[in-house]
Amino acid sequence: MGEHLALDVGGALAALVLVAALLVVCMLVRRWLFTRGGGTVECSLRELSPEGGAPGVWRLGIGRYKGDELHWHRVFGFRRRPRQVIHRRGLVVSNRRRPGPQEAEGLLPEVSVIEVRDGGLTVELAMSAAALTGFLAWLEAAPPGLPVDLHPPE
Repeated sequence: MGEHLALDVGGALAALVLVAALLVVCMLVRRWLFTRGGGTVECSLRELSPEGGAPGVWRLGIGRYKGDELHWHRVFGFRRRPRQVIHRRGLVVSNRRRPGPQEAEGLLPEVSVIEVRDGGLTVELAMSAAALTGFLAWLEAAPPGLPVDLHPPE
């Protein structure tokens, strides 16, 4: 009976390792599919409460520029549709800062955090200096007549 139990436990562990490996491969393939077309940037996102309550948690993701929208997808997920869509039209960018010591543990190294308001949605984006430069260039490249409120970062 002990041998059968050991085989059952060993088989269950092997199946668990196989499932975990398949999940990692799926995530890597998903990431490759997102980034292969270009126009993508690694950035973390967290939602801010409109009432000024506690902010949400930081989530690692990939932003993809699609015309006048930035589609944000979680790195660890299976949805093909973006979790957030940030519209360039009427976008307000403010409050550039460095992450605090506790936040920095959950973010990529050497990032800046900016606050972005798109209508009723207020989020913070954490991205590298190069990604931030690209984001600001995308905003400034808005077609004529497209209102964008860009507060230059300090």
